[in-house]
Amino acid sequence: MPLWRTKSNHSQPASESDPKNDSVASASQAAGTAWLAGHPNHLTEQQETSLQEFKKRCEETGYYKADAGEGKPSHEDATLLRFLRARKFDLDGAWNQFKNTEDWRKENAIESLYENIDVDSYEAARRMYPQWTGRRDKRGIPIYVFEIRHLDNKNMAEYMSTMNSATATAETHSSSKVPQRLLRLFALYENLLRFVMPLCTRLSRPNPEAPIVTSTNIVDVSGVGLKQFWNLKSHMQDASVLATAHYPETLDRIFIIGAPAFFPTVWGWIKRWFDPGTTSKIFILSAAEVKPTLTSFMDPSSIPKQYGGDLDWKWNDMPNLDEPAREVLSPLETPPAEGETKPSLLKGPVLFKGDHIEVLGKANGESRKSNIPVPASAPAPAQAEKSDPENPQSNDTPAETTDDSTTENEKVIVDDVAAEKQTNGGVEAPTQTVSA
Repeated sequence: MPLWRTKSNHSQPASESDPKNDSVASASQAAGTAWLAGHPNHLTEQQETSLQEFKKRCEETGYYKADAGEGKPSHEDATLLRFLRARKFDLDGAWNQFKNTEDWRKENAIESLYENIDVDSYEAARRMYPQWTGRRDKRGIPIYVFEIRHLDNKNMAEYMSTMNSATATAETHSSSKVPQRLLRLFALYENLLRFVMPLCTRLSRPNPEAPIVTSTNIVDVSGVGLKQFWNLKSHMQDASVLATAHYPETLDRIFIIGAPAFFPTVWGWIKRWFDPGTTSKIFILSAAEVKPTLTSFMDPSSIPKQYGGDLDWKWNDMPNLDEPAREVLSPLETPPAEGETKPSLLKGPVLFKGDHIEVLGKANGESRKSNIPVPASAPAPAQAEKSDPENPQSNDTPAETTDDSTTENEKVIVDDVAAEKQTNGGVEAPTQTVSA
């Protein structure tokens, strides 16, 4: 994570080789439509030509199908454009990265992993990496928070110990040579791409013609010593390298808060994990800059209280949804646990498919797989999303179900939630420790 020059006299200067990112200019860009360049419905003529040539090359080599069934392509334009933007629309570079990613997904059976992962294993991983607050910035991009200080030796040891149980690995990956910690991390990225982003695409926002494909992250490094940073080096590197290689262009901004005086040393380790395009999206904020910078990107209601906003959300809380998201996800919402004041969500892997939600994962060795419809009262997708045939995030049509199957699916969710509350004494994870 790179350094950037702040206007505070207390901030650490970046080296001459590091980008000097201007948060004010970045906020100004985000307030308009310049940030949408290279996204669907925001392509230049040359970019549109590159996209069509890219599709043709991928189709000729068997990595893309214009019609993969039900009149839908195997990959939406938004996905292909992420790889093109990552390589500045260089076809050879985008093709190599896309091919490598598709081969990697097949070799590691990523979709099967997400479908079959043990819910407790998934939850243990969720507590160790950036967590969705349930809110979005002013453009509709989901906001994640990563608090580093909780990842101390004790909690890291407890997390690693959870990988020794027989149920820790999905049956489909029991013979995999990939380390368990990475298998879990793959599942978290799938949740970002296949649940959070499609949900945020469905919700009202300023530019509904372009699907949401990125996340905004607040990284809190306050209270972290140099030794702890060093011990977490491989943990953070896993996520960074994976995102760069196989989930390109999924980062909008990173705001680093509470950076200690020695942070330039830490940056010396980390900067090798990112390309210059990624480092330009990362900003280090002094204490005085946190609130004004965050509020230039987010409404106060979407900023956690500890960072100057009004949102009641702490590290390890489940997402605290705003009202539009609650309407859409109401089948997954649970009442507040004893002693809590806000509702929570069903834990574990889920998919958002536009007009239905698919619950995945295994609990006590049993599959939870079920489909439930999005409530009829939920906000409808914007017309631009409905009419875009290349945006399956808003167009996916579930298999038809009868009224009886719908009732049964909803019962499955209710039973899962009830069982989870009995097991955990409430659906929300403790807020002061990584592992319960």
